[in-house]
Amino acid sequence: MLYPNVETFIGCDSSYRAASIVLYGAPYDSTTSYRPGARFGPAAIRHESYGLETYSPYQNADLTDFDIFDSGDLELCFGSSESALADIQSRAAEILHDGKFPLLLGGEHLVTLGAVRAMVEKYPDLHIVHFDAHADLRDDYLG
Repeated sequence: MLYPNVETFIGCDSSYRAASIVLYGAPYDSTTSYRPGARFGPAAIRHESYGLETYSPYQNADLTDFDIFDSGDLELCFGSSESALADIQSRAAEILHDGKFPLLLGGEHLVTLGAVRAMVEKYPDLHIVHFDAHADLRDDYLG
């Protein structure tokens, strides 16, 4: 369950067994329409997390109060969206099967679809509220 190929997100020091939340990365950007680079997102988020404060006075909670395990990044097949989505979905399904909550770091917008597919299998009445400046819901763009 551990992909030890990355530094971990700050405060994610629990073991997999003890964790209620399992973070994993999906470094993928094969279908971006403008400029590649989103695949570096999970690594950049983790790296920069060490500059964050773990306590939130607004929530009166500390990140270290939660049992979170960072399982690293998936190794996704560049150029095969369906294969990447299947891997993302499979990982989320494993986490859900173990009674834990999957927390995904991407990657481009598309990676969300794999995780949502797994969530819908577990929670068929799942509803999603989607906020985005540009929803990227077109089947194609400029040809």
